[in-house]
Amino acid sequence: MATILLKRAGLKRTAAGLMAALGWGAGGAWAQEGAARTATVPHDLSAMGMFLNADGVVKAVILGLLAASVVTWTILLAKGLELRAARGRLQGSLDTLDDAPSLDVAASQLTGEADALALAFARAASAERALSVGLPAEGVKERVILRLERLEAKARRAIVRGTGVLATIGATAPFVGLFGTVWGIMNSFIGISKTQTTSLAVVAPGIAEALLATATGLVAAIPAVVVYNVFARKVDGYRVLLADVSAGVLRLVSRDLDREQAGVAQVRSRAAE
Repeated sequence: MATILLKRAGLKRTAAGLMAALGWGAGGAWAQEGAARTATVPHDLSAMGMFLNADGVVKAVILGLLAASVVTWTILLAKGLELRAARGRLQGSLDTLDDAPSLDVAASQLTGEADALALAFARAASAERALSVGLPAEGVKERVILRLERLEAKARRAIVRGTGVLATIGATAPFVGLFGTVWGIMNSFIGISKTQTTSLAVVAPGIAEALLATATGLVAAIPAVVVYNVFARKVDGYRVLLADVSAGVLRLVSRDLDREQAGVAQVRSRAAE
C-alpha cells in the first residue's frame, strides 16, 4: 500500500513539473504576459477619458462635430429671434395697410425701423405709379406686381440666410462621425496585431473610443435636422405674411387707380354737360 501511494505522489510531481515547464501553470509566462498587457490598458471609459485616449484623427473628428453642434444651437437662437421679430413687424405693417385708405396715406403711416420692409413695398409701388402716369391702369398693376415680386424674393433670401448650414450639418455629420469610427477601429485592429492578443480588456477601449465619434456625429446631426425642419415651417409662415403685405400694397394701388379713373370720368362728364 505504501508503495502505491509513493508512486502516485511521484506521478503528481512529474505532471506539475511538466505543466510548469510548458507555461500552463498559474504562475506561467503566459499568465504573467497577459497580466502585464492588461495592466497597460486604460480603464477610464468615461466620455472625457475616451476622448483623451483616442487617436489624433478621432479627436479632430469629434472636435469638428462638437463645433458643428455649437453652430446649430447658435443658429437656432439667432435665427429664431430674427424670425419672431420679422413676423411681428410684418403683422403690424399689415394692419396699417389694411386700415389705410390710399397708398400715400399708408406710406406716411409706415414709419420707423419696424415698418421698413412694408415701406419699401409701398415706395416701390409709388415709384412705378409715378413713372406710369397717363398709362392704362392694367399695365400699371402688372408692373407694380413685378416690382413687389422682386422685393418678396429678396426678403425671402434674407430670412433663410444661414439655414442652409443646418441642412449641411444634418446630412454630413453622421458620415463624418462614421469616418472617425472606422479610423479608430482600424487602429484597434493594428493594436491587436501588435499585442498578439484578442482579450476584450485590450480591444474594448479602442472600439469604445471609435464609437464615440459616431455618437458625436448623431448628437450634431439630429438637432440640425430638427431645427432645419422647424425653420422651414416658420419661413413658410413668413412668406405668407410677405404675400399679404404685397397684396395689401397692390390693393391700395388698385384703389388709387380706380379713384383716379373715376375722377377723370366725372371731369369728362361735367365737361360734356
